[in-house]
Amino acid sequence: MRSASLLAALCAVSAAGAQPSPAAPPPIADNSFLVEEAYNQEPGVVQHISTFARARDGSWGIGFTQEWPLRSQSHQLSYTVPVADAGTVTGLGDVAINYRFQIGGRDGSRTAFAPRLSAILPTGASDKGLGGGAPGVQVNLPLSRMLSDGLVAHSNAGMTFTPSARDELGNRATTRAYGLGQSLIWLARPTLNVMLEGVWSQAEVVVGDGRTRTERSLLVSPGIRGAINFASGLQVVPGLAFPIGVGPGRGERGVFAYLSFEHPFATSAR
Repeated sequence: MRSASLLAALCAVSAAGAQPSPAAPPPIADNSFLVEEAYNQEPGVVQHISTFARARDGSWGIGFTQEWPLRSQSHQLSYTVPVADAGTVTGLGDVAINYRFQIGGRDGSRTAFAPRLSAILPTGASDKGLGGGAPGVQVNLPLSRMLSDGLVAHSNAGMTFTPSARDELGNRATTRAYGLGQSLIWLARPTLNVMLEGVWSQAEVVVGDGRTRTERSLLVSPGIRGAINFASGLQVVPGLAFPIGVGPGRGERGVFAYLSFEHPFATSAR
């Protein structure tokens, strides 16, 4: 189950990053890997995000997220589609539909807060270990702060609630999961970031009718991401990280690969 919790943490991706400056090449305006940043997409700009995570035991997961601004940067809609390897079977996981409201982070503000509410759809086959078996709801509270011109901190606190979750044998129970995250991003250059992220999670899993077991994980993940900017406005951001389990997550190891395409709406019509 540790590998499953690792993949779940690695495949969670949301929220856009630092804002571009007109006086310099566009900086990375992108997602972190494990910790959500509190910046929505700018008006007229869409982002497509692909992730790949592989755990030490060979299990893996991929995810695709698409983020759209809703009239202004204050409002954002997105969806996340996961595909996972559950050991003996590979398939679609539970799709998430997300809404975020951004407060601050514009007009010179060094602090941003962007609460997110997500509906978790039971699209994964729970009898194969690919989903929760019931609709759920998730809340996350990302806070971002520019500590200096070259250092940004991101903090997260979140919860997932799934009534009547189901395991592979059909047993049902209500489950809750909690998560905390903290990251420091060094803006080495406008188009190069060095990242250090830490994520703690505590999740209940169904083990019988009305019965659950609690699992905990703690990951520390060094990583790096860079940006390739095009005259058309397209920005391509590849990234790589190596999550390491410590404490309750001791023994977990993984690799996380990230690729983002961000562009004005008009670019997609070309």
